Amino acid sequence: MFEKIRELSKQFLEIKNSSYKRYFIRTEKLAHRISIIIGQRGVGKTTTLIQLLLDFVKGDRFDPRILYVQADHFIMGSTSLYEIAEQFQIHGGKWIVFDEIHKYPDWSKELKSIYDTFPGLTIFASGSSLLQIYKGSHDLTRRASVHRMQGMSFREYLELTHHLEFSSYEINEICSQHEKIADSILKKLRKENKNVIPEFHQYLKTGYYPYFFEINDANIYKMALEQNVHATIESDLAAIYPQLTGASIQKIKKLLIYIANSVPFTPNWNNIKTAIEVGDLRTLKTYFSHLEDAGLIRSLSKTSKKFSQIESPSKIYLENPNQLYAISSEAPNMGIIQETFFLNMTEEKYNLSMPINGDFLIDDTYLFEIGGKNKSFHQIKNEMKSFTACDDIEIGSGSKIPLWLFGFLY
Repeated sequence: MFEKIRELSKQFLEIKNSSYKRYFIRTEKLAHRISIIIGQRGVGKTTTLIQLLLDFVKGDRFDPRILYVQADHFIMGSTSLYEIAEQFQIHGGKWIVFDEIHKYPDWSKELKSIYDTFPGLTIFASGSSLLQIYKGSHDLTRRASVHRMQGMSFREYLELTHHLEFSSYEINEICSQHEKIADSILKKLRKENKNVIPEFHQYLKTGYYPYFFEINDANIYKMALEQNVHATIESDLAAIYPQLTGASIQKIKKLLIYIANSVPFTPNWNNIKTAIEVGDLRTLKTYFSHLEDAGLIRSLSKTSKKFSQIESPSKIYLENPNQLYAISSEAPNMGIIQETFFLNMTEEKYNLSMPINGDFLIDDTYLFEIGGKNKSFHQIKNEMKSFTACDDIEIGSGSKIPLWLFGFLY
């Protein structure tokens, strides 16, 4: 059985590898003996894990010191993670990946046992955004480091599309040097006869999930994204919260559609409860929490805290603009797309909250209004460190910054 798993590993290492390396490999330090990568379906966790393995052995997929295991493969019905790890270390193994770990029963118990029994193994795992590492007696919080992976930034989209290389920047650099930074990016694109605004608007529709480059068809991509959203709710939620019934799953899907057609909005709990026919407020808020944990929605509060830590979010958004195009029943409003993009790009590295004036406050320091090229600065002109992030402009001036440039934060 172990030889069969090793052969599968070699196949996956070849098929799922990619020459392009995401921001995650550059910025995340996976120093623990167990590192768990969580994130939405389709953001590239599998490819990243395979690249990490191959980096250890200089790209040699036949090296016996690495092993990739797809935890939801049918072959796993006749063996266990622990048995695989035991055989692997006997044969000189050092680095092992367990992909899609949340679909394996008692995964936390087995990872804990592997960690405690085989100190020579370094373990990587991937799972749904919903993954909990602190379940009961199999608590992994003292053993594992957890890293959340985003979809592609606009910077990565341009690199992958046009085989270019760009730097990423901190928010303070963009605020203080945006004209110089934008000019250097525009020069690179113009050498390839590309204009940034059409590229940016295409990214908003199809650029967040790397699998678009495999599909290369906007309509099929939209259908694939819809299917991933359904699978997240129907499969991933059910795997992690087995107490959810079929009726509960349908209510959660109905809630997501309600949110997609209403964003951004401040929840009126009683109205939503009536609209999706949920019996009590506690259940409704639990459904909201599940959707955010799954990476399908984002919330913005007045206190810079995550949705799960507060009683009532001030505003609800979908997670990224591609989702707006895929699951909204009507064509999404451009203003909503712009705000969703800004929130999605900046919240990867910074704390965002909803200010009294303006749209977003970053780290309680930088205040932003989001809009089109004619967006007024009037509402926040008297505030310190205040800016407008404007769509449909290539280069800004003073406190007016191109919206697309915030796609270069990671």
